[in-house]
Amino acid sequence: MAEKVVEPAVGPVVEQDWVTRLADEVIAEAQHRAPGEKIVCASGISPSGPIHLGNFRELITPHLVADEIKRRGIDCEHILSWDDFDRFRRVPKNLPGVDESWEQYIGMPLTAVPAPAGSPHASWAEHFKAPLLEAMEATGIEVRQISQTEQYRAGAYREQVLLAMRERVAIDKVLDQYRTLEAAENARQKASGKGKQGKQGGQAAKLTEEQAAAATEAERGSGAATEDDGSQGKAGYYPFKPFCGSCGTDFTTVTAYDDDTHALTYECTKCGHTETVDLDTFTNGKLVWKVDWPMRWAYERVLFEPSGVDHQSPGSSFVVGKDLAPIFGWERPVGPMYAFVGIAGMAKMSSSKGGVPIPTDALEVMEPPVLRWLYARRKPNQSFDVAFGPELQRLYDEWDALARKVEGGTAQAADLAAHLRATSTAAGPLPATPRPMPFRTIASVIDVTQGDEAQAVRILSELDPDNPVTSTDDLRPRLDCAERWMLGYVPAEDRTIVRSEPDTALLGSLDEAQQESLRLLVDGLDEHWSLDGLTHLVYAVPKIQRGIDPEAKVKDPELSAAQRAYFVLLYQLLVGKDTGPRLPTLLLAVGAERVRTLLGH
Repeated sequence: MAEKVVEPAVGPVVEQDWVTRLADEVIAEAQHRAPGEKIVCASGISPSGPIHLGNFRELITPHLVADEIKRRGIDCEHILSWDDFDRFRRVPKNLPGVDESWEQYIGMPLTAVPAPAGSPHASWAEHFKAPLLEAMEATGIEVRQISQTEQYRAGAYREQVLLAMRERVAIDKVLDQYRTLEAAENARQKASGKGKQGKQGGQAAKLTEEQAAAATEAERGSGAATEDDGSQGKAGYYPFKPFCGSCGTDFTTVTAYDDDTHALTYECTKCGHTETVDLDTFTNGKLVWKVDWPMRWAYERVLFEPSGVDHQSPGSSFVVGKDLAPIFGWERPVGPMYAFVGIAGMAKMSSSKGGVPIPTDALEVMEPPVLRWLYARRKPNQSFDVAFGPELQRLYDEWDALARKVEGGTAQAADLAAHLRATSTAAGPLPATPRPMPFRTIASVIDVTQGDEAQAVRILSELDPDNPVTSTDDLRPRLDCAERWMLGYVPAEDRTIVRSEPDTALLGSLDEAQQESLRLLVDGLDEHWSLDGLTHLVYAVPKIQRGIDPEAKVKDPELSAAQRAYFVLLYQLLVGKDTGPRLPTLLLAVGAERVRTLLGH
């Protein structure tokens, strides 16, 4: 595929934006905590279900900060911890290839649960990781992946597990303070009529009912969402949760632990199995989430990791982690809270079947730099919507307008920085569409041509006769995005169907002025057969009929009303509706001869 040649981004981004400011903070923290060491930025994602566009913020926020640090020539690494040793909590509803038989796997690690039927992947975790990895490759996000299943199974955290068990009284004391705060906050919210919202709470209002359910089900699979702190009642507090050696689930309770021999005894409430294991060699279990996360901060020496709203409420994991991280010899990372990502235009989508949209869904209709720009242009604590409906066309209009400002040297500093972060990484530029024609124009042509790509490209090549398109590669990936959006995301009732025969009844009812307006248009087609030319022509006809210079810029309510009535007449004669694609684009797509026929000439 032909790609636009752009100089690689090197050196610092001088312009101040939120990424620059966070990078400054992280670098200062590194100089204070770990001078001379590689800076580590982290993301953590549980592959418990579809990894949606809200989760994507967990990934792209550290990416942008790490990338800015790399642009400055400072050694930095972005790690992605897969929380795939989390338990399978419940069977999601309406998930293809999954039925009630998956209930037998509840309580097992996500890597031990079979993938949905028909999946090529070995486990539930791998099935839901795959689309995100595909999206990461497309958007230029490079990470070092860490599987928590592999880490625990290999005994990588053995010393940390023994430390947590040794310090369990101190850990429990910290947690107990927050349990009191959390209970008080929940009581206050209940009294005020507000339920506790998790990561999906604010997002659900912007999704359809089915999408909200899917998002909630996906999030419930995460250890982060349940905020498990390891309380176990009468036998005391233990921050370690073993998986049963018989049934494989974590419906287990630790009943005894010997600090000298590290012998741990547990019983399983599901199958009744009882066992004593040696934590010096046992690897079939993990620290509970509120202890696991700060432990990993220390193990990986993480300096930056953001978290969602749910992690920053009283008693939540990020808040509690501040006091638990020092037990493991570290401090809580710099960690801004990120806000919800909503979805716009999904209600009528025909391709996602009501499921919660994931990054690869967005990349079907968005060029990778456009998706990156959505996240880069807003501070993490600002919520926004990802558009799949008509708003998508406006998004591309805004993106193209910004590109023109950047090229012309008129972009504001923050906008310039966001554009740079969207179009490149420290490693170099991302692929771009060589001839980025307006998205709405391409979509309209695909609409009118019923998805006939050859015909669409022929028409698009006529938009600029002086510089015609010579290859479809020049229009990609935008052409593919527009085609997928129009044919897969736009409802059938909103599609454009050009008349096959003239509307003789309407043509016969026209008065002399209306007939003249059609003649003026038809007579000017050949001379004005380009996008700019036809744009000039359709606006000029009502002016000519009123004796106004076609080149004159006139603010006249009567002229505006006449132009609107003229446009409605043309739409009625061409597509049988009062509205449709922009008239210049529609005329080009229909073709001059067919336009003449449908207009009675």
